[in-house]
Amino acid sequence: MSELTYYDLRRSNAMSPSLPVQVAKELGRRIVAGTYTPGSLIDDENRLAERFQVSRVVVRDAVKILVGKGLLDVRRGIGTRVKTRDNWALLDDDVLAWHLSAPLNPEFLTQLMEFRLAFEPKASSVAAQRATPEDVKAIEDALNEMQSSVSDLDKFVIADAHFHGAILRASHNELFISMECVIFSALLVSIKVTNQSAESNHASIPFHKEVFDAIATGDSNKAHALTEKLLADAKANLAKLMNI
Repeated sequence: MSELTYYDLRRSNAMSPSLPVQVAKELGRRIVAGTYTPGSLIDDENRLAERFQVSRVVVRDAVKILVGKGLLDVRRGIGTRVKTRDNWALLDDDVLAWHLSAPLNPEFLTQLMEFRLAFEPKASSVAAQRATPEDVKAIEDALNEMQSSVSDLDKFVIADAHFHGAILRASHNELFISMECVIFSALLVSIKVTNQSAESNHASIPFHKEVFDAIATGDSNKAHALTEKLLADAKANLAKLMNI
């Protein structure tokens, strides 16, 4: 799985990025991967312009993009310094996507799962109360997509993302819907850990179907409890695989 899968799930603009955006992405990947460590200074404009074969103006604009995402801090006379993770816009689409190119960060994956547990059960509960027939069909379609792709890891994970995303949209709550990014990132990063097989994919289908049935029948309490159990089990399995 790559950054492109994340951007496809987020339905991001497919147009070719500008030069500043391309340079920002390259620098951002290095920062998230730890090549540039928090507190360190990145190369100056001249060196970066030479490395990426672009003008200093392009480098300057790229740095501004990363400053806006909380990754860099520019100080006149000192240089451009990498900020600590607590300053990063961690829910920014690019920052989440860059984690897919970086070495696995068990702590960050754990935090993603904790965050999912904080909002997805409630979103499922609300979806059970508000889902339209069209919403229910979208969730069911994603479940069918999961069932038909159990032998293809990439397709299955994408279908899994569609399933959980459809539930958020069925809540008709803009804030829940905006959290799709966390689900997509967590699922794509977790692939580095799980090494899922067709058997394990197939085994997860009944649990997802239980969530679907609860939402389709309007049982909000059951939808909440089943989603919470589904995510808690996934979190525990990841922790076991990561030995944490």
